[in-house]
Amino acid sequence: MLVPKGCGRIGEVCDQQSMVEVAMFYVCMYLLAIGSGSIEPVLATLGADQFDEEDPEESRSKTKFYSYYYVALNLGSLVAETVLVYMETLGKWVFAFWISTFCGFAALSLLIAGAYRYRHIRPSKNPVCRFCQVIVASLRKLKLQVPLNGEGLYEVHGSADKCNRRISHTDGFQFLDRAAIMVSTDMTLLPDKTEVPNPWRICTVTQVEEVKCVLRLLPIWLCTILSSIVFVQVLSLFVEQGAAMNTKILTFHMPPASMTSFDIISTSTFIICYENIILPLYVKLMKRKPKPPSELQRIGVGLVISIIAMAMAGVVEQQRVRYANGDEETSSLSIFWQTPQYVLVGIAEAFVYVAQWEFFASQIPDSLKSMGLGLSMSSSALGSYLCSILLTTVMKIT
Repeated sequence: MLVPKGCGRIGEVCDQQSMVEVAMFYVCMYLLAIGSGSIEPVLATLGADQFDEEDPEESRSKTKFYSYYYVALNLGSLVAETVLVYMETLGKWVFAFWISTFCGFAALSLLIAGAYRYRHIRPSKNPVCRFCQVIVASLRKLKLQVPLNGEGLYEVHGSADKCNRRISHTDGFQFLDRAAIMVSTDMTLLPDKTEVPNPWRICTVTQVEEVKCVLRLLPIWLCTILSSIVFVQVLSLFVEQGAAMNTKILTFHMPPASMTSFDIISTSTFIICYENIILPLYVKLMKRKPKPPSELQRIGVGLVISIIAMAMAGVVEQQRVRYANGDEETSSLSIFWQTPQYVLVGIAEAFVYVAQWEFFASQIPDSLKSMGLGLSMSSSALGSYLCSILLTTVMKIT
């Protein structure tokens, strides 16, 4: 509501904003980032916890859950990037923000209303703290010799730790095994004269293996950061490209930001078709009983499609410049020539993001589910920062 004097529809010049207005804007932006960053991975984990992996039918349903969860996120984005963007184009910013606030309140009400029906998994300890404990404990014992085959490493048995399933020792990242070597200084004496292990000096084999699982995922995570640069173009460079094209359709002007609806529709449509038509047809046509494409295979297919989409966007940009009106920034080329690149990026998202969530959820231990999905989703954020650096560099060079 802190609108500078003179602001209204797009194209009208506003007065200079005060420091209070600028500060309020950035505070709100960071609050939105903190809120969405906290909700999305935890909500996905809560939904996945409703399925029993020991039950074959529920296990198959859990695999589909991530697909439909991503569809739900896209449908919300579709409303935001069509209805709300159009209202903001007309200058009705305050009304659009109030609609967003009401939607957030409605979502919270639905979550609370169904809370008593959910399956609640007993929470484990802070995953970041557990991760740091392994690193600190292993660094404190750098001079110790790592035992062969994990013999003699510390592990809790019985009912001492009910939160997590036991994980067997593996040979990778052996330098971390030092965190599970028991020495006399690892015990802390309590006031009642009993000794308990100091978690910053001694860790269980399961805890060490949890850290190893996260480290094994880092190469895939780094790969998805680079792929996120492509998907961020939809909200940055594609919109800028569309703004410099002919947006008029009869008497209606298409908001460039609303072109992202083609990306959202293609993503949602392809996910539904893949789960219900493409995958069953693939299994039926193959003579042998094949396994469905793995998560990594689907990520690879998505990356190939994203390369084709970027090449197509480059061709459209060449044509846009070709049809530019002299020294003017706009081109006579219709904005709807962007549709194929939006559709291809949407299909690539359907392959990459859903498979990425499934892969991280399947490879991460139970106690680190939220952290694993958070790590998966953080690739989009880091991809956005890299995209900003890329665009800034290109602008300065060209």
